[in-house]
Amino acid sequence: MATHLVWLRTDLRIHDNLALAAACRDPQAQVLALYIATPGQWREHHLAPRQAAFIASHLQSLHAALAERGIPLWVEEADDFTASVERLADFCQQHQVSHLFYNYQYEFNERQRDAAVENTLRDVICQGFDDSVLLPPGSVLTGGGEMYKVFTPFKNAFIRRLRDGLPACVAAPKPRQAPARQAPARQAPPLPELNYPQTPFDGLLFAADEKTALARLRAFCQQAAADYEGQRDFPAVEGTSRLSPCLAIGVLSPRQCLHRLLTEHPAALDGGAGATWLNELIWREFYRHLMVYYPKLCKGRPFTAWTDKVAWRAEEASLQAWQRGETGFPIVDAAMRQLNATGWMHNRLRMIVASFLTKDLRLDWRAGERYFMSQLIDGDLAANNGGWQWAASTGTDAAPYFRIFNPTTQGEKFDKQGVFIRRWLPELAKVPEKALHQPWAWADKQGITLDYSRPIVDHKQARQETLAAWEAARKGITPPPDGGS
Repeated sequence: MATHLVWLRTDLRIHDNLALAAACRDPQAQVLALYIATPGQWREHHLAPRQAAFIASHLQSLHAALAERGIPLWVEEADDFTASVERLADFCQQHQVSHLFYNYQYEFNERQRDAAVENTLRDVICQGFDDSVLLPPGSVLTGGGEMYKVFTPFKNAFIRRLRDGLPACVAAPKPRQAPARQAPARQAPPLPELNYPQTPFDGLLFAADEKTALARLRAFCQQAAADYEGQRDFPAVEGTSRLSPCLAIGVLSPRQCLHRLLTEHPAALDGGAGATWLNELIWREFYRHLMVYYPKLCKGRPFTAWTDKVAWRAEEASLQAWQRGETGFPIVDAAMRQLNATGWMHNRLRMIVASFLTKDLRLDWRAGERYFMSQLIDGDLAANNGGWQWAASTGTDAAPYFRIFNPTTQGEKFDKQGVFIRRWLPELAKVPEKALHQPWAWADKQGITLDYSRPIVDHKQARQETLAAWEAARKGITPPPDGGS
């Protein structure tokens, strides 16, 4: 009798799970599920305690949902990926597993681990699936067979592929009946506590189980997706889906998102209502595909090699002021406090604070990337790295490196009335609306002292120094030893 094992990783759902569906196709097989927590690996890669709590919540609901279908889920622990290979091999031996099913992960370490698994499990038939993407990496290439380096042509080619045929969703498995000749179905042990720091997340903001996630996806596509283009840039407005944490740990699949969007807005593929949110899904794919094609992106390397010569400043005090939301720039500080308090940040604000760190403070983008991962409930290596490299002008982008956001005008443009800023910066409560984006200019005129940081940098001057530093790097000029420009 065959025993099929589903090895779950970032795919914590029963609906549209390609590995799970494949494992359940044979009605005679016994199907088991396993999740291996790797706290040492998580620590090394700065997994946010809120994301750990989010994973734990979804493992709990998944454990129950699988049990209802006669599929026991074990949650076990191995310190890191190397130890997880041994743990998996032991499990397969103990339970006499004949077939292993898993969904691919595309990060470098994960791909090495999966190769090691296939080499180790000589007597087990292993089958992997491109589950966390709409189209597999390597399937959207230029005419010359290369990976696209710029988003827009990639997107156009991607949409052409989707028009040829949408990737199908698969149904959740039906309850499994143990054949009469078979031993009674095995019971999984109760779920252990994850051996990793956890910070509670807000269940009103983020879906705590798969059923809620699907309901929120449906509601977003019915209502907000059509207005997404006009609403998404304003942090005081609920214009985004808040589904990114569910995509990050695989509670939702991108195929579910695509199908639900097109059910509600069939013209999204042709640039109609919903097209801007579809764009976000394709950006997510772009960064995943790039990571497979350029593994150096998983190793802290910039996409554009010469940008490694940029003379980053080493200013721990400035980095900490940015982390705490004490830079003296209200929109930056409000955004960072939102991140620290909720584990999430509005997408427009992610661009503003990343530009501020890399262009105003001229601090290394990798410090920002690490800090985001340590806080984000939707932390995802590909999307986070792609976003930071875009902001730092080190990544794949046709736009030159002189894209530098002015944090004051960004605040004026996207939070004009200061609704968002006041929510997170109560110390500015008494500052009038028109002065909110430059509170110190008003306070000094009034002879008032605010309980708020003065700006830690002069934007105009910083901009000039940043442009000079990037130009020097581009020309290959060695920066002075003190790291100045």
